[in-house]
Amino acid sequence: MRERRQTTRDKVLYDGVAETGEAGSARDCIVRNISEKGANIEFSNVVKFPKEQMSLAIARKGRSFLGKIVWWRDNFVGVAFSDTPPTLPVSDLDERLRKSEAKKRQLQRRIEELLGES
Repeated sequence: MRERRQTTRDKVLYDGVAETGEAGSARDCIVRNISEKGANIEFSNVVKFPKEQMSLAIARKGRSFLGKIVWWRDNFVGVAFSDTPPTLPVSDLDERLRKSEAKKRQLQRRIEELLGES
């Protein structure tokens, strides 16, 4: 069989979570081999994913990948990674913290005012 991969894959055993973007579509999996360009992942039972984008999160590596399902056979799936990193959810934490600190300063000034310390 002719090797079609552009880079060699390292044999690994990483726990992962695969998600296709549909509600409730996150599934635990095992990453069997991985390279910069793709991975071979295994699920605990037979799986049918649509041939579309999916994300693969590997906690042990602290990384997430966006990819396209290239093939699947029973409970094994081959994924080609996209060059575009997955978008992270936008957090409003910085804005909320800034507002909270401003409110705290305002309350401290009001307390000092009421106590006659200003």
